[in-house]
Amino acid sequence: MGDLGFPGNFLHEKTEEVSDRDKKMADEEGREVDVVDVVSLLSTDGRNFLIRNNGDKVAIGSLEGKMIAFYFSVSCLPHCQLFNLRLIEVYNELSSQDNGFEIIFVSDDRDEDSFNDYFSKMPWFAIPFSDSWMRRKLEKKFSAMGVPTLVILDVNGKVLNREGVKAVKGYGAEGYPFTVEKISKLREEAENAKKVQTLRSVLVSSYRDYLIANDRSKVSVSNLEGKIVALYFTYNDDFSREFTAELAQIYRKLKEIGESFEVVLVSWDDEESCYDEAIESMPWLAFPFNDKSCDKLFCYFDLNEFVWPNIILIGSDGKTMNIDLIELIGEYGFEAWEAFPFSQEKLHELSKKAQAKLESQTLESLLVSGDLDYVIGKKGLKVPIKELVGKTILLYFSARWHPRCRDYLPKLIEEYHEIKNVDTDFEIIFISSDHDQDSFEKFFLRMPWLALPFGDERKKYLNRIFKFHPRGQSFVGLTMVVTGPTGRTVTKEARELLMIHGTDAYPFTEEKIKELEHPTEEMAKGWPEKIKLDLHDEHELVLTRCFTYDCKGAFEMGHSWTYRCVECDFDLHPKCALNRKKENGEAHGEMTEEEYVCDGEGTL
Repeated sequence: MGDLGFPGNFLHEKTEEVSDRDKKMADEEGREVDVVDVVSLLSTDGRNFLIRNNGDKVAIGSLEGKMIAFYFSVSCLPHCQLFNLRLIEVYNELSSQDNGFEIIFVSDDRDEDSFNDYFSKMPWFAIPFSDSWMRRKLEKKFSAMGVPTLVILDVNGKVLNREGVKAVKGYGAEGYPFTVEKISKLREEAENAKKVQTLRSVLVSSYRDYLIANDRSKVSVSNLEGKIVALYFTYNDDFSREFTAELAQIYRKLKEIGESFEVVLVSWDDEESCYDEAIESMPWLAFPFNDKSCDKLFCYFDLNEFVWPNIILIGSDGKTMNIDLIELIGEYGFEAWEAFPFSQEKLHELSKKAQAKLESQTLESLLVSGDLDYVIGKKGLKVPIKELVGKTILLYFSARWHPRCRDYLPKLIEEYHEIKNVDTDFEIIFISSDHDQDSFEKFFLRMPWLALPFGDERKKYLNRIFKFHPRGQSFVGLTMVVTGPTGRTVTKEARELLMIHGTDAYPFTEEKIKELEHPTEEMAKGWPEKIKLDLHDEHELVLTRCFTYDCKGAFEMGHSWTYRCVECDFDLHPKCALNRKKENGEAHGEMTEEEYVCDGEGTL
């Protein structure tokens, strides 16, 4: 998916005075508006017209009494061009019905030639490219934070819907007049439709009753009746390609053993070449490129295009199944096939099997995969995993391209040597999320410990075991997992423990951390359970046990205990809270003067 931000957006311009007619308008410095006088808004001393793509000028006053949509877009992004085609189709249909609906194009192109070429395909009005001040003004006024954006106003200038793109993509002309109420009604109708949903109602449209195979042949939807069907919504990007490979393994396994299972790609790709590349590499079926049903299904299943991939499972009865196959594969990898047909009984069996495997975890089960039974040191040194058995191992997930990782490395090196001086049976293994071999080698060169080879397939397994599979994100930054001498996981929060306790946290066991926190636990017994402070006078703050948090008083990380308002997501370090309580003449218990002073580092 392309960059959603405006190139060169949000230039600071001189603001104009708000007129009496626009009492409900926000000021011109970027606050969102609810009602505008469109004619007044668009008119300037030097211009009282809009333009058509043939150069004709149209008086702004002619817009009075019409619904208006401000359309923010840019020619250089494929997904803008793709939506533009959909919007033209909807506009022409509404124009044929004489609905009094007009669109005003607000370009973010960087040069007039690009603007002219893009606008030449549009049947509506535009702000002249030369009026950059007005274009910036409208972007700020309607908080057009990304492209495309479609803000829809009624005949009185009231903002009806700021998510016009989603409304048009999902419902087309049927969504007119695109009010929140109309879209809500259509969603309600969709929910009712789900109650009588069939496979055909999901996959078939008025103009198509087939899907596309990867050899470009047409396959009748009737061939899928009675099967469990996975609708695979995704872009053809790096993360999705990685997940697609896992899904393909499962798909082939289920086909091999004769299970009634099918996958159907619902592509969100903007360019046909990306779509072509995707279906050629996938062993299943797909909707045709830019099929209208894709957008409708996007809204029908209430999906978020910024969270991908998504899979909707349709059962053999045609009804939607309440199973998140993405998470299931993230949890179990290839073994997720064993849960088919994804019944509660099968899911429970798979969970029990995984738990038993976790309880018998060893260093070899984590780090040995076939012939991959080693990690590397400097100058091509290979260290067999068996030589690390019995040691405390810190698995260090990091990457050179990430500033936080680079900044923390010197501190970790210092901590590594401190711990090694205490216990030689301690080792770190670097697991890289760098994008290329060169970056990996440059980063690893600075490290005095071991590493998995760059691009090693065992990293995927480790990500899955430690549940580092957030949807749409393949990088795990600055995460440290510790395994003990038996190979069992001790903690996945070693970095935070080092930040709190330094190397005293070693060997990171629950017993060691309890020992370090015992003085704090005893101190906490003398603190009030609830307090009310001027700093946060909306609600009482409740003494809460937690791991780490950001203190709103010292603006530093705190740990162990906080005075918290869950409703407002507000945390205050006990020393900050009790110090303020003392300042208000409400000193509590036997806390000393020294204890009342927050050290600004969140430590006790």
